Amino acid sequence: LETSCDETGVALYDSERGLLADALFSQIDLHRAYGGVVPELASRDHVKRMLPLIRQTLAEADCVATDIDAIAYTAGPGLVGALLVGASSAQALAFAWDIPALGVHHMEGHLLAPMLEENPPQFPFVALLVSGGHTQLVRVDGIGQYELLGETLDDAAGEAFDKTAKMMGMQYPGGPEISKAALQGVPGRFVFPRPMTDRPGLAFSFSGLKTSALNTWQQCQ
Repeated sequence: LETSCDETGVALYDSERGLLADALFSQIDLHRAYGGVVPELASRDHVKRMLPLIRQTLAEADCVATDIDAIAYTAGPGLVGALLVGASSAQALAFAWDIPALGVHHMEGHLLAPMLEENPPQFPFVALLVSGGHTQLVRVDGIGQYELLGETLDDAAGEAFDKTAKMMGMQYPGGPEISKAALQGVPGRFVFPRPMTDRPGLAFSFSGLKTSALNTWQQCQ
């Protein structure tokens, strides 16, 4: 069960047969009018969607409760209220079905997602985590064995996109809107900085890029 932010996700996975079924509901339309995610609305919508999505996933996989050996849920990081919906749902079902409930770190889930592919990477490998809240470069030596090689010193990459799009009056979510607009642009017309490329280490920084985008936008008005 995944409820860390503005999507309610349910998936049923088998260690031998792989992904059996999954269902996802996005709250983009719910939050668009506010220009970003409203935590209270997100939590309420997770409550509304969770059980129907669980039933849908079980039906698509032709499974019943007694077929389930364990239930995992996103334990964080994320929106506290949203996380509580997933955690309480998982723990309640685990109690009712007499199976373990396993809290999974959100970023660890991203790191290990490639292991579900038909041709998974071999340990060790390097993973780049890029989202609205995180930008990290991580060495993965094994399950539970991680070394943080570098991360953003300020804004995450996704946050920079969202804030820039909002500044330009684009709809939420901003990243896809900027991507669409960029396809109509003229390559090389504007030159933006590439922060941290001339410094030692593997850290990232996006605040300067965001400021440069703001200045460029204001000059074009």
